[in-house]
Amino acid sequence: MSGWVARRARFSVVGMATTTPSTAYSRDLGDELRRLRETCTGLNGNALALRLGWDPSKVSTIERGKFRPSEIDLVQYLTMCGKDIDYFLDFKRRYRNAFEEYFVQVPDNLRTLAMAEATAKTIVTYDAQAAPGLLQTSEYAAGVYRAAGLVTEERIPTLVHLRTDRQAILRRAQRPTCLFYIHEHVLQTRVGDDQIMKDQYARLLRAAWMIRIIRADAPVIATSFQLWEYAKANPVAFVETDLAKVFVQDPGAIVRTRLLIDRLAALALDAEQSRRVLAEYAGRPREDFDDAGTSMA
Repeated sequence: MSGWVARRARFSVVGMATTTPSTAYSRDLGDELRRLRETCTGLNGNALALRLGWDPSKVSTIERGKFRPSEIDLVQYLTMCGKDIDYFLDFKRRYRNAFEEYFVQVPDNLRTLAMAEATAKTIVTYDAQAAPGLLQTSEYAAGVYRAAGLVTEERIPTLVHLRTDRQAILRRAQRPTCLFYIHEHVLQTRVGDDQIMKDQYARLLRAAWMIRIIRADAPVIATSFQLWEYAKANPVAFVETDLAKVFVQDPGAIVRTRLLIDRLAALALDAEQSRRVLAEYAGRPREDFDDAGTSMA
């Protein structure tokens, strides 16, 4: 074996990365590294691996969030991208929890949410207080932010724009399979004025084939949640509150989430019944709506 071949063989063994079950956050941070490589070095993964003395599989698995890099790995990778020690320390802090089965983020961090949602093959949600984010009109979304009162008026247009941008996944040719369970309380809760509600009802009615309504008197005690399932990654349960976003991959929690979905399926109206309910709200006279539900504006 020639000297070059021997050295290459050693790199193939030593530099090869052993994959680890990825999480929504590890895939997010891996994608951030990929974008750094592309924008800061102009190199493809194989070329960067050659410069680092790594097996190409190591770059690939790190960038797909399927390998937990060591501190040395991160130093070498980020240095090659021209980043300094402060950037490294910040990235190391964020990567430290990337493979945890429970991960919490602050409410205004939308990148991990958007990426987890966009790469899912199946999305199941339950909404108890407001229309699903993927089905909200921009005016309704703005009304929800105003009603919550947790962001400044100046920030609302940006948040609404980000929310409506996420809805592009429903217009893709290979869009995820979605099922939205919506409690009737959502339909009875007024957000903004009559026109906003009329437009939101119409939006839900157009998506009625993906929606199952749970009647107001159904015995459901559960918070809103989402379940994302993937072709080649573990499922992720997601809960969003006013204080935090929580991503969960613990197998026991996923089982409980699926049991809750089974419970919702047993209580929900079927597709045609749900469509009729939505049609009733969409066609409800304004004077009748004024006496129904709770106002959020």
